[in-house]
Amino acid sequence: MMKIKNFLKKIVNSEDLNFLLTNRIPRLTLTHLMGWISQIEHPWVSRTGIYIWQLFADLDLSEAKEQSFKSLHACFIRELKPGARRVDPRTNTISSPCDGIVGEFGDINDGQLFQAKGFPYTLTDLLGEEPSAHQWRDGIYITIRITSSMYHRFHAPYSGEVMRLKYFSGDTWNVNPIALKRVEKLFCKNERALLEYKINSNSLNPGDTTTQFTLGIIPVAAVLVASIKLHGIDPVLSTRYKGPTQMQCSLAFTKGEEMGWFQHGSTILMFAPKGFTFEENLYVGQNIKMGQSIMHIPS
Repeated sequence: MMKIKNFLKKIVNSEDLNFLLTNRIPRLTLTHLMGWISQIEHPWVSRTGIYIWQLFADLDLSEAKEQSFKSLHACFIRELKPGARRVDPRTNTISSPCDGIVGEFGDINDGQLFQAKGFPYTLTDLLGEEPSAHQWRDGIYITIRITSSMYHRFHAPYSGEVMRLKYFSGDTWNVNPIALKRVEKLFCKNERALLEYKINSNSLNPGDTTTQFTLGIIPVAAVLVASIKLHGIDPVLSTRYKGPTQMQCSLAFTKGEEMGWFQHGSTILMFAPKGFTFEENLYVGQNIKMGQSIMHIPS
């Protein structure tokens, strides 16, 4: 099995072939097909799917709460054992909403940021003429990529509320570094949702009802992954979703509480207002865990 796995990894690690296999294909059709297969509840289908999955990726299920899965979908959205992740308890830190790899991070300069070196995009490209985007125009951003084998649920980076959700229907380009270096404004083309997340000012300074910070949390779907579920919102947001694109809501979460999941694996973008700063030792390519501190809130 190791020889086969190493051979397949060499093929997948070829940039040209990887881009061809994951992008120059009928992406939406393949995504819908994968969604259908993943929902089949049969031991032969789930075991075979997981076996093939392990040939292409370093799938580690040792931290999973369950060790037997009735479908591929159940494996994709698996929960972790209690205590598998530690959430940074400090009141001045923003924690990572998910396990992942740091893609890019830095300052947002007059609304411009980067998906990869030399590949800029703007908040307007990503969110349209979105009134709430002005608060992040000169703030900071981070891109966290969730690979197919990682834990796929995302959690609250701080205690607060989702005040509004805005859904953007789109394509399903792969969001790996190979594609990000080739497809301009890729995040702006893909299926995505904006979560306006208001930080609970009482958590910062008890009794303070005037200080308000809003984070932008943007889950971005990709090939095989066009399904985003947010707890408290009934429909699963996917390429088949035909409902309202904007939803006013008041969904409260405590820091580290589960907010939802991706069906397979993808990317989360996070925007914070001016004054927020990054952890000193953060770097591109770093593997981070859900609950790990990534930002500091201005005092």
